[in-house]
Amino acid sequence: MIGLPSRAFVTGTLLFLGCVWLLLFIRLLPLSRGVTGWPGPDLAVPLILAWVLRRPDQLAAPVIVLALLVEDLLLMRPLGLWTAIVLLGSEAARLREPRWRDQPFMVEWLRVGILIGVMMLAYRFVQVLFLLPVAALGQVILQYLATVAAYPAVVFGARWLIGLRRPPRRDAV
Repeated sequence: MIGLPSRAFVTGTLLFLGCVWLLLFIRLLPLSRGVTGWPGPDLAVPLILAWVLRRPDQLAAPVIVLALLVEDLLLMRPLGLWTAIVLLGSEAARLREPRWRDQPFMVEWLRVGILIGVMMLAYRFVQVLFLLPVAALGQVILQYLATVAAYPAVVFGARWLIGLRRPPRRDAV
């Protein structure tokens, strides 16, 4: 029989959805004066990767898909393309989480930076392949750098504001 999900799973899932959609709401606010300047980071991606690397038991793949499909709809991106790429990247990180667990934070940051770069490169490749409109390369590179630079702040904020920490390691008997 299938058991009910645990309270920690439901709480973590709802907290994750609330955080991602709060970031989306802030992103949609009309705060600029119409002048396009430096692109800001896509904070949803570092939050997803930080959550998957810290509490992979609380974040299921359908939850990531739900959060990012809503983002695709509201930001008018190609429906499901960025969602599929982020899902593949987050599942790759989830598979490697036990090996990355004991590494220093700088190594994790480097690996996450490389993963985000590969995800953005794949997104751009598919856009070019299917003749979709693509953003200027300089803007994409600046957004990549801002997203990777924001990862430590996202991890710090998730740890101190939400309490997102790695569970204690169980010793093998």
